[in-house]
Amino acid sequence: MLIEAQFPSIFWTPCVVHTLNLTLKNICAAKNTDANEITFDECSWITIIAEDVACIKNFILNHSMRLAIFNEFVNLKMLAVAETRFASVIVMLRRFKQIKRGLQNMVVSDKWASYKEDDVGKAQFVKDRILNDLWWDQINYILSFTEPIYEMLRIADTDKPCLHLMYETWDSMIEKVKVAIYRREGKKEDEESSFYSVVHKILIDRWAKSNTPLHCLAHSLNPRYYSSSWLNEDPNRVPPHRDLEISKMRNKCLKRFFPNNEERRVVNEEFANFFTVGEGFDEHDSIGDRGVLDPKKWWGHPWCGSIYAPKFGPKVTWPILLLFMLRAELEYLLIHSLHEEE
Repeated sequence: MLIEAQFPSIFWTPCVVHTLNLTLKNICAAKNTDANEITFDECSWITIIAEDVACIKNFILNHSMRLAIFNEFVNLKMLAVAETRFASVIVMLRRFKQIKRGLQNMVVSDKWASYKEDDVGKAQFVKDRILNDLWWDQINYILSFTEPIYEMLRIADTDKPCLHLMYETWDSMIEKVKVAIYRREGKKEDEESSFYSVVHKILIDRWAKSNTPLHCLAHSLNPRYYSSSWLNEDPNRVPPHRDLEISKMRNKCLKRFFPNNEERRVVNEEFANFFTVGEGFDEHDSIGDRGVLDPKKWWGHPWCGSIYAPKFGPKVTWPILLLFMLRAELEYLLIHSLHEEE
């Protein structure tokens, strides 16, 4: 915040991957507190499943003989996922699903039955859970509705610039989560789901804390979101310049980039040319390739307009403005990687 105060063109932007990881923790490890009572009531079953899986994993890994039996029946390793790893619960559940058949063969084998050890009760617990179809069904359900969150985390956890994708990706991710939950519950789109309401609130609260004007500007500069191909995929979609929230945040961002009213007026005029397919953006290929080309490549073509901005030089193109944001993101990734090496 101190840097933002001194350098208005620099935006503090929370790490999307960290935000998504906290989202999964809120869902999969809901805390039993008075303030979190509703969430805990709806999500505690997920915590129980995760604890069962962790218990089974530890029971097998913490004894050489049990681990030897496990290795005979399962080709994949039992992952020892640290809680500090992103999406640790989901990673563990995904691995359990992969080795389900091997685990079931293990607990019904003669070797497992003949192996005598101190904690017979826990061994029976492991066997009961692994052979319980309803238990596996719950694991599949958790993985199905968290899959969109996990996939978005994978998209964001990369060295490639993806700031311009986050707004739309988060929005579509929430919709996919709803589809998975409603399909499971057999509900129609206009019906109420208490579980989805809790999950939706967690997703919205986390997005509200991480969404910044820079996200909205990057989203607004992505030509794909003005293309007919993208807009026609969903009747509820609108181009960024017609979204009130995005427009307000974008304008807030531009005011910080261009505090001079005259300069900003020129920028706004050029942006209007961009979204209305006006002067400088009205070539046939320019229009047709909006939904096809990578945004950076699209902006790199000579069909793009330019804006007058004395503070940056005689001519500054919209691609350069976009690159300012991408460069900042790459610098963050570089600093982050150097920090990890230390």
